Amino acid sequence: MSIFWSRSRIFDFLRNAPAGPTRARPFASRRAATVSQDHTAENVTEEELTAARAWLAGFSSKTIPRDICEISFSRSGGPGGQNVNKVNSKATLKVPLQSLLPLVPRILHPRLRLSRYYAERTHTLVIQSEESRKQAANVESCYEKLHNLLKTTADDVIPGETSEEQRDRVQKLRKAENEARVKAKKLHSSKKSSRRGNKYDE
Repeated sequence: MSIFWSRSRIFDFLRNAPAGPTRARPFASRRAATVSQDHTAENVTEEELTAARAWLAGFSSKTIPRDICEISFSRSGGPGGQNVNKVNSKATLKVPLQSLLPLVPRILHPRLRLSRYYAERTHTLVIQSEESRKQAANVESCYEKLHNLLKTTADDVIPGETSEEQRDRVQKLRKAENEARVKAKKLHSSKKSSRRGNKYDE
């Protein structure tokens, strides 16, 4: 018996073959989780926004206590002289989110989980620095990166307080929009009534 199949038989076999197992799509699920987190951020109350603005106004390098963080050292890589690959000068800062999130406004939480420093498996922020040959300088660089991350995130997600003039303007625009909508509905209703009247007059 010949072991060769014609092209039409191969196509028929592939078309009728059962579908294989569906592989999981971790990126799709993470994207869905991101959307859910964004909705959570949008649902903050006015009181939370007021508290977040106050937190941002008083934010400094001392806002986050260093004792919630963990520092470790390893050998640096790349060019940099005789100390490279010989001295443990590279600093790694790990900040557990379970310790950090209670110290920052809730509106920042989703964005921090999307940070490039976020390690999803351990739920920590992992920040590294090896710019200097000295451990102390790299440690300070890690804390500076953490400070910049929190500051830029807060600046991005915490809306500024609306002035009274802006609130009045928004209210006037909404009032004008509602009046225009009511006027359009009345005009549409009167047109329908006039058409009905003309039909009965005939």
